Amino acid sequence: MEPTLKMEPILKVEDISKSFPGVVALDKVRMDLREGEVHALLGENGAGKSTLMKILSGVYQPDRGRITFKGNPITFSSALDSQKAGISIIYQELNLIPHLSVAQNIFLGKEPLKWGFHINDKKMNAAAEKILGGLNTHLDPRSLIKNLAVSKQQMVEVAKALSNNSEVLIMDEPTSALTGAEIEELFRVIRTLRSQKVGIIYISHRLEELKSIADRVTILRDGQYISTDNYADLNMGEIVKRMVGREMKNKFPEKKAKPSNKVILEVKDYQRRGETALASFSLRSGEILGVAGLMGAGRTELARAIFGADPVSGGELRVDGKPVVVKTPRDAIRNGIGYLSEDRKSFGLALGMQVKENITMAFLEEVSSRSGRIYKSREKEVAERFIQRLNIRTPSISKAVKNLSGGNQQKVVIAKWLFRNAKILFFDEPTRGIDVASKFSIYELMDQLAASGAGVIMISSDLPEILGMSDRIMVMCQGRIAAIFDRSEATQEKILQKAAGL
Repeated sequence: MEPTLKMEPILKVEDISKSFPGVVALDKVRMDLREGEVHALLGENGAGKSTLMKILSGVYQPDRGRITFKGNPITFSSALDSQKAGISIIYQELNLIPHLSVAQNIFLGKEPLKWGFHINDKKMNAAAEKILGGLNTHLDPRSLIKNLAVSKQQMVEVAKALSNNSEVLIMDEPTSALTGAEIEELFRVIRTLRSQKVGIIYISHRLEELKSIADRVTILRDGQYISTDNYADLNMGEIVKRMVGREMKNKFPEKKAKPSNKVILEVKDYQRRGETALASFSLRSGEILGVAGLMGAGRTELARAIFGADPVSGGELRVDGKPVVVKTPRDAIRNGIGYLSEDRKSFGLALGMQVKENITMAFLEEVSSRSGRIYKSREKEVAERFIQRLNIRTPSISKAVKNLSGGNQQKVVIAKWLFRNAKILFFDEPTRGIDVASKFSIYELMDQLAASGAGVIMISSDLPEILGMSDRIMVMCQGRIAAIFDRSEATQEKILQKAAGL
C-alpha cells in the first residue's frame, strides 16, 4: 500500500531568486514537497536545479524569496542549519570517507560516547544496524566503505541522512552510476522511505525511471519555473518539450557519418598488466564503435590501457597502419588519441581553472612561445572559436569550469580534444548526468567528428544509446571481447546475452 499523501506541504519555496556574476541562476522559482511524496525536479543542465537544492541544503542563501518548512518560515545560513532542521541531500558524487566503516560514516561528527570522551563502537554499530534494517538493507556496519559497491555506498548515504532524523531527502542523480539491478534496489529503499513519510526531491536525467517512483513533477527551464503536475497526467514527450522549450521528435540525430574502409586504429592481443584476457579489434575512419558490457566488464580499463593511463604487459597498437608504442597519455596524445573519461571532473577537467585554459591545456604549444609564455590573444581566439562551434553556455571564457553545468563541462572536454586534432577519440559514458537536449547535442558532435574522418569509440551503459549511435557494437565480458555486432544485427537481447557470458 502506498502512503496517503497529505495535501499540506512539509516544504515550500516561493519566489526564490539567486544571481551570480553574469548569471541569473534562479528567477522567482517555486516548488513544494508533501510528506511521503517523491517529487521529481527536472530541467536541462543549467536550468537551476542544483542552485535550488543548494539553497534548500544551506550551501547558498537566496537573494529573494521565502522558504517555509513544516508551516514555519525558515532561513539556513549553513548546511549544518539545514541538516539540523531535518533536510539532507545526497549528491551525485557521494560524500563518504573510504577508509572508515559504514557505522563511522553514518555517525560522523555525532558518534555516541562512553565515559564522555571515548567512542562507543558497540552502541554505534548497533544504531547503524537498526537504521539499515529499517531500510531492509543488510550491511555489516563494520565494513569499510572502500570495499562496498557504489549501490551499497548510496544506501549508507541514505542511512546517514536518516540518522539526522531527516524528514526531507534530496537525491541528485542517484542512479547515474548504478546497474539495472542496483537501481531496483534503490527504488525499493525509496518506497520504504515513502512509507515512513519521508518527503523526497528526486533529480534525474533518466526520465524513463520516473514512472516507477514519481508522484509529481516540477520542471525548470533557464532558471525559471515552468510547471508542476501529477506524473500520471504527463507523457514523456510533453515533459521533454517543457524542459527544452521545443518539441524533440527524435532521440538521436540522423547519422551523416559513413565508415570508410580505412583502419585508423588496430589493437592486437592487448593485455593489461596483471590480467590474462587479450583484446583485439579495429576502428575505421568515420566509424562510431560502441562498447557495451556490464559494470566491471573491463571497458574503461581497456580504454585507459590503450590511452597509456594504465600499464600493459603485451600487445600491439597500430595507428594509420604504423606500429606505435604508448606507455603514457602523452604518447597517446602525440599519436592522435584522445580520451574523455567517464569521471570528467576528476580526470577530464581542471575544475578551478578557466574555460579557456581547459580548452587549450592539451595543446599548449599552439598558444605559447618556446619559452612557455602563453599568448593571451591566441588563447582567447581559440577558446571563443570552440565555444561558438560547440555552443558552450558560459558567461565568459574566464569563468571557472567548475561553475558550468554538466553538459557544458562535457563540451569543454570535447573542445580540448578537437583543438588537439585528435583523430581517435574514446568517449567513456559521454552522456552520464546530462539532460536530454544536451545529450542530443553531444550525439551530434560525435557524428560530426566521425563525418570529418575521425574514429569514435563510445563506451556506454545505456543500451538504447549504444544501439542508436553505433556503426558496430563490441561487447565485453570479464575483461575479454565477447562479440562484435554490426549495427543491423544487434539487439538488446543479443548484447545482454554476450555481456552476461552466455
